[in-house]
Amino acid sequence: MFLKSVRAGLFLAAAMMTGPLVALELKETPGLDASLPPVAERVPSEPLVVDLEAKGRETGRHGGTLDTLIGRAKDVRLINVWGYARLVGYNESLDLVPDILQDIEVEDGRIFTLHTRQGHKWSDGHPFGAEDFRYYFEDVVSNEELTPAGLPPFLLSNGQKPKFEVLDETTVRFTWADPNPLFLPELAKSRPPFIYRPSHYLKQFHEKYGDPDIIAKEAEKVKARGWAPLHNKKDDMYNAQNVDIPSLQPWVRNRADSDLRFILERNPYYHRVDSTGQQLPYIDEIVMTVADGKLIPAKTQAGESDLQARNLSFADVTVLKKGEKQNDYVTALWSNSKGSEISLLPNLTVKDPVWRELLRDTRFRHALSLGIDRTLINRVLFFGLGRPANDMVLPASPLYKAEYATKWAEYDPEKANALLDEIGLTERNGEGIRLMPDGRALEIIVETAGEDQTHDDALELVTEMWREIGIKLFAKPSQRDNMRERAITGELLMSVWWGFENGIPTSEMPPEDYAPVHGDRFAWPAWGDYYETGGEGGEKPDWEPAVRLMELYKTWLVSREPEERRAIWDEMLQIHANQTIHIGLVSGVPQPVVIKDVENVPLEGIYGWDPGAHFGIHRMDEFYMAE
Repeated sequence: MFLKSVRAGLFLAAAMMTGPLVALELKETPGLDASLPPVAERVPSEPLVVDLEAKGRETGRHGGTLDTLIGRAKDVRLINVWGYARLVGYNESLDLVPDILQDIEVEDGRIFTLHTRQGHKWSDGHPFGAEDFRYYFEDVVSNEELTPAGLPPFLLSNGQKPKFEVLDETTVRFTWADPNPLFLPELAKSRPPFIYRPSHYLKQFHEKYGDPDIIAKEAEKVKARGWAPLHNKKDDMYNAQNVDIPSLQPWVRNRADSDLRFILERNPYYHRVDSTGQQLPYIDEIVMTVADGKLIPAKTQAGESDLQARNLSFADVTVLKKGEKQNDYVTALWSNSKGSEISLLPNLTVKDPVWRELLRDTRFRHALSLGIDRTLINRVLFFGLGRPANDMVLPASPLYKAEYATKWAEYDPEKANALLDEIGLTERNGEGIRLMPDGRALEIIVETAGEDQTHDDALELVTEMWREIGIKLFAKPSQRDNMRERAITGELLMSVWWGFENGIPTSEMPPEDYAPVHGDRFAWPAWGDYYETGGEGGEKPDWEPAVRLMELYKTWLVSREPEERRAIWDEMLQIHANQTIHIGLVSGVPQPVVIKDVENVPLEGIYGWDPGAHFGIHRMDEFYMAE
């Protein structure tokens, strides 16, 4: 991590730079519009130079079209995920390194000086620099009409906004009174906040800069009720819906001619080059074709995709393997970065008082966990290729400890029964199902969104296992939105879901998954809602482990040193291991990635959202098409 930096050697430490730029002869990209300036005028004066040999990759060649399939039209936005051009981004070692930025200096964890690259340009050829940061901070996120909710949390420290300064045309500074460890990780997300905007383009739609008559006409075209809705519609850095907005990503959507087939073209002003002087990306075009998500595995097997992971799951591996020889592709198995492939989530803020007391009893959650034969589930559902384990950090995380994966996760129905007896759940009905303190049968309704068949299959297996300890499980099919609504109202008792989104955290990443700070988390929606609304909604945490997790999270938010953040993470993970807040079943289930005629794609990799950006962490701009 580079959080205590001076302005020196950050790229060298990240093993991404070659020797002095003066020795690098830039090469023109074949097939580009002849009217474009030469490459030396298109790239920054000091571009990011990628040493592919040092990364174990081959120098690629320009050209070609990569075809991939998406399950819905709005997934075209994934081009801005996979391209993963970020101010700072994660490399494959999970270190944060400068990317779009030339450099960044961090002082006392609260003063961030950002240096852009001299001569860096937007995809339309206009200069990119300090004015684009100023426009975002002063004219977008600080404007009440455009951002009525005010500054987002990552721009606040102890509730206070930063002092923003433009130091010169390529340098800006954010200064907070207290440390802000959220700032850099936020910039590296799959969906980053884009704290810069193409000011030269957006100013024409801003009441402060634009012509009122032109703004009115443009608003009428898109049926916007004023300049602010118009500006927000045009300000589309992520969704790839506005084909006119300039970008810094490797591929850009320049056409709006179809909602079923999207063509993303190379950005001729992109800031990365390889060590032979070729400008990245290597691939000319990415074509995203919309298909029924249920048909994408079959279409991939038929050879209709050159690179596919989206809409594929472990259940498709057998079918995909069968098609490899006939359609000349490889099915790589990457490591899924979720804490668990399947996790049972007791709702600790359920409205029913009897259930609430029972679910918050640590012995009850331990009994539920001990009553599950994870090895059998792994063998039946995943051919033994996953790991029977808790929903916790994975071995790839520097925070991992073996006990996190195994604590209270062994199959021991005898111990589970003893714990349930200890709680006082000794009475049973005629079916052998235990009775709750109020006389009701101990019947747990587990809701499922129906988005993953393996979740439903796992529930069938758990149903038989829990019957051995006197608990009856009812699987209730539902939908994601309905489940969230029922969670908020306290009606949801338990759900089956994927595990923690980030199973490979470092201490420099915010521990937001592991504390009750989000209202859309099924394990503690009321506590998360309380935090997100500043106490206006939800419930204040009143369960000691949750109270402590909140204290630790808030301490992390104002931490200054990596050692302090590491200690906070360690305690939070220990709480989760001790308490079994999530009941994870199997982790490390491989993600199939189909590769056809595409080079430099790793056969072993990380697949996840944050951190990871799917292909982004592996730098898709370095992939190239085989001849």
